Amino acid sequence: MSDSARNAGRPPTLFDARTLPGFADIDWSRAWLAPLAERGAHWQQSALESYPAYLSTLNADARAEPRATGRGELLSFIAQDDLPAGASYEGHIAATGCVPTRHNLHDFFNGAMWFQYPRIKAALNARQAAEIDALGIGSSRGATRDALTLFDENAVLFACADLSIAAALRAFDWRAVFIEHRAAWGTACEARIFGHALLEKLIAPYKACTGHAWIVEVEPAYFLAAEAERRAILDHKVSSRLASEAISSRCFTPLPVLGVPGWWPENEAHSFYDDAQVFRSGRRRNGL
Repeated sequence: MSDSARNAGRPPTLFDARTLPGFADIDWSRAWLAPLAERGAHWQQSALESYPAYLSTLNADARAEPRATGRGELLSFIAQDDLPAGASYEGHIAATGCVPTRHNLHDFFNGAMWFQYPRIKAALNARQAAEIDALGIGSSRGATRDALTLFDENAVLFACADLSIAAALRAFDWRAVFIEHRAAWGTACEARIFGHALLEKLIAPYKACTGHAWIVEVEPAYFLAAEAERRAILDHKVSSRLASEAISSRCFTPLPVLGVPGWWPENEAHSFYDDAQVFRSGRRRNGL
């Protein structure tokens, strides 16, 4: 979403969330939502109560478990209407620590990622703010900010200890990734959704829903670690790369998320992966 779009046409700040599609439809038993369930269910109840109650709950968690934004400011959440006129969204977060937050699923999952992967969110915010400082806000973000936004909105963290599976994913070899290596899911590779727009889409899942996989090489011991330790490993590894490496759309590879073993009942049948409109052949050349 562009910075100008975030500042334009906002609905009133006080309304009943029950009139909005989405909050009541979150199914925490979904595999991609289960890591968020403990905190998310609490947030969901506050969001269904009212916008002020929702913001209050987010800020209570931010005080109890402090997080820092891209320039070291303590994280907090404000109503979207409190973003000053003309201020950029990412620049405001970096400078003040205050995340403008609307009363919708998109920003609900954005807030959740600040707690799940605080270093990654801070690294993305720092890079965005640096780009804004250097280039200002124009009619387009530019290639770097586009890639950072793509990560923020649609990334899937693909942790992998078997380089042959990562290579198959990059090559669009869906049979190798999902069928031949099926037993390796959970023991040598796994997918974790980071993008908040992707999580929003998956409230009503559909077969063609596709994330942008960011491959993270991990040691085999990663898959023996507890849930919180796995998140911390990914948070450290990915944030370090985001802080130091060039980023472009070529850093990602498509991943149709309902193809992940264990995430969707229909994919138990191998024929699920025969749909060439979803599981498309590769378009890359020269190993890119």
